Amino acid sequence: MTTEMTTVAEGYHFLEAPRWRDGRLWFSDFYGYRVRSMLEDGADVREEAHVPEQPSGLGWLPDGRLLIVSMRDRKILRREPDGTLAVHADLGKHATGHVNDMVVDAQGRAYVGNFGFDLMGGAPLEPAALHRVDPDGHVTLVADDLWFPNGSAITPDNVLLVVETFGNRVSAFDLTADGELTNRRVWAEFGPLPTERDIAAVLGQIRVAGDGACLDAAGALWIADATGDRLVRVIEGGTITDEIKPGSPVYACALGGAAGTTLYACAAPDFLEDARAAAHEGRMLAVRVAVPGAA
Repeated sequence: MTTEMTTVAEGYHFLEAPRWRDGRLWFSDFYGYRVRSMLEDGADVREEAHVPEQPSGLGWLPDGRLLIVSMRDRKILRREPDGTLAVHADLGKHATGHVNDMVVDAQGRAYVGNFGFDLMGGAPLEPAALHRVDPDGHVTLVADDLWFPNGSAITPDNVLLVVETFGNRVSAFDLTADGELTNRRVWAEFGPLPTERDIAAVLGQIRVAGDGACLDAAGALWIADATGDRLVRVIEGGTITDEIKPGSPVYACALGGAAGTTLYACAAPDFLEDARAAAHEGRMLAVRVAVPGAA
């Protein structure tokens, strides 16, 4: 495995939620208010959706319609075949902060996290809940007391993994046939839960500030460590088997490309809203790894 990263796209505000699908890399640009896709090498960039309230997590229904998290108004949007956007679900009465990342299962159920507090406004940390959005848009709380639920993945044997950015851990749940989450446990622990609630103090207690994540075919999780300026490959139990330092903070990652062995990473100088909205310094990086993405 080489750790030499290349830039395949640049000139964006703040990239998040990369996903590989149908031979293209899809991603959100928070402060550009766009969802875009491109080929493996960064060519043929297309605008897929305009989301004025800030796009984040992406997923697809079984019929191929795109789901998009609309962060600030706490909704999930659905792109119809004619390209128009419809409200798929409204989490305004459920989420306690910006809606953030999500993963969609084979039945079209979306598992959606939220900030839980006003991160950009400097509010103290508060745990958040995870909600399930059914294909008909119905919202159900399925887990709580998560410390900033962020990147998520569903394993082939129906285990939902949720990275907790400010919790020093990845939590796991068994996913039942009817979409319930059972047998909650810690899948990987990097350190104790923070004892502080001020974000500056919390960050000083975090060993892996896991943001976006993706699953590989061996069952390991690649995690973007938002404060460690690195990508780490983690196996169950918390052992880090590989580390890539791209020389920049990274906030999300995805495995894709024709062979499934290209690890894409969303890079930016920081995650501060005012700074990122005012600049075009967001980049998509890429590096080859040994194990392809999970099917």
